[in-house]
Amino acid sequence: MKERLRSWTFLIAASLLCAQWLLFWAVKLTLPFPADILLPGLGVLGAAFMLTWAAELAQMEVSKGLAIALLALITVLPEYTVDIYLAWTAGKNPVYTPLATANMTGANRLLIGAGWAAVGVFYWLKSKKKEIVIAKSHRVEIFALLLATLYSFVIPMKGNIALYDSVALIAVYAVYVYKTSKAGLTEPELEGGPAELFSAKPRERRLLVNLFMFVLSGLTIFLAAKPFAEGLISGGERLGIEKFLLIQWVAPLASEAPEFIVAIIFALRMKGSEALSILVSSKVNQWTLLVGMLPIAFSLSAKSLAPMHLDARQVEELLLTSAQSLFALIVLANLRFSILEALTLFILFATQFFFTNPTFRLVYSGVYILLAVILFVVSKQNRTGLKELFTASWSGKN
Repeated sequence: MKERLRSWTFLIAASLLCAQWLLFWAVKLTLPFPADILLPGLGVLGAAFMLTWAAELAQMEVSKGLAIALLALITVLPEYTVDIYLAWTAGKNPVYTPLATANMTGANRLLIGAGWAAVGVFYWLKSKKKEIVIAKSHRVEIFALLLATLYSFVIPMKGNIALYDSVALIAVYAVYVYKTSKAGLTEPELEGGPAELFSAKPRERRLLVNLFMFVLSGLTIFLAAKPFAEGLISGGERLGIEKFLLIQWVAPLASEAPEFIVAIIFALRMKGSEALSILVSSKVNQWTLLVGMLPIAFSLSAKSLAPMHLDARQVEELLLTSAQSLFALIVLANLRFSILEALTLFILFATQFFFTNPTFRLVYSGVYILLAVILFVVSKQNRTGLKELFTASWSGKN
């Protein structure tokens, strides 16, 4: 009885956190600082909890991989909103082009450098285990990210993002979703909470509850992301921070909050494999579908088939983002993610803020690529894992 009451309390509390922001949004009330950050932020927090329960409950209907892919897609909706808006505006005003790519590269690097690292640290703090063992069923996410990462090196080499890049990257995402949808159903491990509360209900009622959770959380995230980001940016402007840096780091920090919170919740439940797979799936979303949507939005706005041209800084930022992704993928190839690897990713990411000279972006790119090569050469486990990643993904066997 106590567990049932606790589950209802959690569900109602999360629903109210979402509802308070939907109410403020509906009445178009102008909020003063710091309420303009706090209230949409609380909405995102409530939505994140609800998404964890929705994803767990959805595993009774679809494969775990597809449930995580859906969860990841919903949690990155804020990033889509911000980046596609910037790309659309860039089609009419080229001044916005660097901002569109700044937001995208910042979001992608933040996801690995801070997000993946946070999962490793929180899992270690909770379980005292020095590494996360990734389930073989999550190879498809890693393989999709590998394909997208290898292709991503083409973009800085040619200095633009074109419509044919959209076709290639969106195709990778489509294959990824198809592969996850074909995975078999497994009995989900529901450890209390709202998901377990409704798991024994009739299927029709369970599906309605699941739909309610996904719709309410997705709508809240979609409507709270922009005000949350704008609140953080306006706060940064008060401190005199450069607009490019605000768009590259502060806005993504707001828009990435949902998947960060969801992943950390899973890590604290000692579901390290699921926590990491959520962020890998989010990275797949951002590195394929999101990047692929940018030239489409740009072309529609500009009413032209011309690509988005990149300046020298954008080329460097994209190269650095691709290099970080490559190293991270080699790290995960053996389906192990240790606390040492998590700290390495974080240190390499965090120290970049101390070196603003453009040369250091190239230096860090070289360091990431060099570490990826060294790890591939010296670690038989990672080489074997990479080979199995290809064979298992193409064959559809785990």
